Amino acid sequence: MAHASATEDTATAPHADSSDERWRAIETRLARLERRGSAISRTLASSPYQMLLGRLRPRLWTFEQYASRRLRIPPHYALERPPENAPSIAIVTPSLDQGFSIRATIDSVLHQDYPKLDYLVQDGGSRDGTPTILESYGDRLNWRSESDTGQSNAINRGFAVVQGDIMGYLNSDDVLLPGTLAYVANAFARHPDVDVVYGHRIYIDVDGFDVGRCVLPHHDAETLKWADYIPQETMFWRRRVWDAVGPFDETFRYALDWDFILRAQSAGFRFMRLPRFLACFRVHEQQKTIDLQDVGAAEMRRLRTRELGEMPGQLEIRQAISGYILRQMAFDWMYRLGLRRY
Repeated sequence: MAHASATEDTATAPHADSSDERWRAIETRLARLERRGSAISRTLASSPYQMLLGRLRPRLWTFEQYASRRLRIPPHYALERPPENAPSIAIVTPSLDQGFSIRATIDSVLHQDYPKLDYLVQDGGSRDGTPTILESYGDRLNWRSESDTGQSNAINRGFAVVQGDIMGYLNSDDVLLPGTLAYVANAFARHPDVDVVYGHRIYIDVDGFDVGRCVLPHHDAETLKWADYIPQETMFWRRRVWDAVGPFDETFRYALDWDFILRAQSAGFRFMRLPRFLACFRVHEQQKTIDLQDVGAAEMRRLRTRELGEMPGQLEIRQAISGYILRQMAFDWMYRLGLRRY
């Protein structure tokens, strides 16, 4: 028996050595793969790669795209003049405790020097420095300060007071660019069949410095059912749109403009994207509250369900808007490369 056991041990020894070698070889390969994985991770995390990735990423909803820089606008913007027999324009600025930015907003409207402008600041009872700022304009500015139930309610109250052939609202942290009202009036005069217009936007920081730009392709009605890409501060509409689908739905706190846009589109009104930067959207901390993000997500789900008949998943949304995103990226790159100027 002892001899048999020795023979058996001798016979299995080469097999055991072979198994150990294979395991060592596997461990060596795994170690190499781990080192390669680490190297790839370091490459992906490197600044040049992240910079390249940032350049290729769609900038449609990216607010802070580069280091802040002085806002520079083409000189010809301010030279725009309204058409003969200029249409009247009504603008409402809803406001609540945004004294840090409201003066820039008001100045951007008054400095348009538009001949037929009916402008009102509808303040919700601000307790910061806003009332003092509003009073400082004297009879150059119409404003009211009273409690309201939210942004939609403030805008509706304002439009019950001001009158105009063309309408729009400008939040108290955003600004119009020079010549915008004259340019919009000319656009409506040239296109009597167009009911709603909007344009490109510039992102600015709390100090008014340029931190990003959003260049849009032509209007896409189908994509608009899936995602709101229209910069609200650049949007103006004819009075007939308001008479047909207004006022703003006061059950919306975040997506009030998308709801209004979708109702106008469903009613058959025609939209046009204008080839010009019209206004600036200010980026600041008050926009980043978790509460507002949750409200916005819920309201967007509500609108997508209404428009599409059911709530789509994120993959479906990405697929549905992918064509528009690619066109937006193409327009953006043409602008960045100087192939298109606005």
